[in-house]
Amino acid sequence: PAGAAPTLIIFSSCCLPPSHQLNHRRLLEYLKFTLDQYVEMDYILVYFHYGLRSSNKPSLKWLREAYSEFDRKYKKNMKTLYVVHPTNFIRIVWNIFKPLISHKFGKKLTYVNYLSELGEHLNYEQLIIPPDVLRHDEKLRAAQKGEPPPSVKTPPARPPLPTQQFGVSLQYIREKNREAMIPPVITQTVTYLKEKGLMTEGIFRRSARVQLIKDVQKLYNLGKAVNFDEFGDVHVPAVILKTFLRELPEPLLTFRVYNQVQDFLNVESSLRITRCKQLVESLPEHNYIVAKYLLSFLHMVSQQSIVNKMSASNLACVFGVNLVWPRHGSISLSALTPINIFTDILIEHFHTVFGSRCPPAQVMP
Repeated sequence: PAGAAPTLIIFSSCCLPPSHQLNHRRLLEYLKFTLDQYVEMDYILVYFHYGLRSSNKPSLKWLREAYSEFDRKYKKNMKTLYVVHPTNFIRIVWNIFKPLISHKFGKKLTYVNYLSELGEHLNYEQLIIPPDVLRHDEKLRAAQKGEPPPSVKTPPARPPLPTQQFGVSLQYIREKNREAMIPPVITQTVTYLKEKGLMTEGIFRRSARVQLIKDVQKLYNLGKAVNFDEFGDVHVPAVILKTFLRELPEPLLTFRVYNQVQDFLNVESSLRITRCKQLVESLPEHNYIVAKYLLSFLHMVSQQSIVNKMSASNLACVFGVNLVWPRHGSISLSALTPINIFTDILIEHFHTVFGSRCPPAQVMP
């Protein structure tokens, strides 16, 4: 659809089998078959270079053939080619091919040294990143001498604006918004999505243009009114809601709960709903009220999953990492499973988990 975010196509070198086991002609045909489905629209190609070794590296002759077979129709609508974790080999190949490559196509190449940089350009949640690539990235970042790993949760420059909404605490927002218990960004996105997004297939799964999201954040941070109808894309408020949660200085469900959730796999299945209820009821009152408001809405979204394809478990995969994360470092792959199971229960069994505790300032969407 017009204005929709470009399709993301991912190629991971670490998944290539050894050259002697691979018919490179068939590989080229498969690449063309995949791209043929998308070349009429804008698309972005993400190439994970890590894992390309002498044993599975295609020959330069094949690369040259491949490039010449991809005619203009493939190159025209490719918006950007992200080469993630480039090595000297990539730069050498690029120089060999330079005479063959048009200036226009050359400008589409972007080298990305760390996954956090990629997150600045693309919606991270849309990417299927192989575990080997995640581990490699962690090693590279650890090797950055004396530099803290880049973090998306950098708080805004001190002091924040009185109207600041993103990257500041729930308490700060409440104090600056006439003691409103639910932050305005959450109220406005949830209200809009309840009216116009419940029947949208893949709601919360799709991305929106990165620059557009930054513009909307800026409007909110300056205290300006945001009218989501202007953007003609229901995925904009959905991404804004996830971004708001992700940029809180402390996760909505707190650092303390993150540690307890990691223990979740040791809890017997039949006791997990009760354990969820205990963890949620141990939250500070303000966090509990906001969590109840948000999860009541996500439960409502999951009730329409026949149409929107977003079951409680699908929503948990998207929202889990935006509700809890560790105080230090990033979430490892092994940590995702308990987070997703925990979030799935919060959504699926919302009425049981949030049932009996009644804080004085109860707010429901």
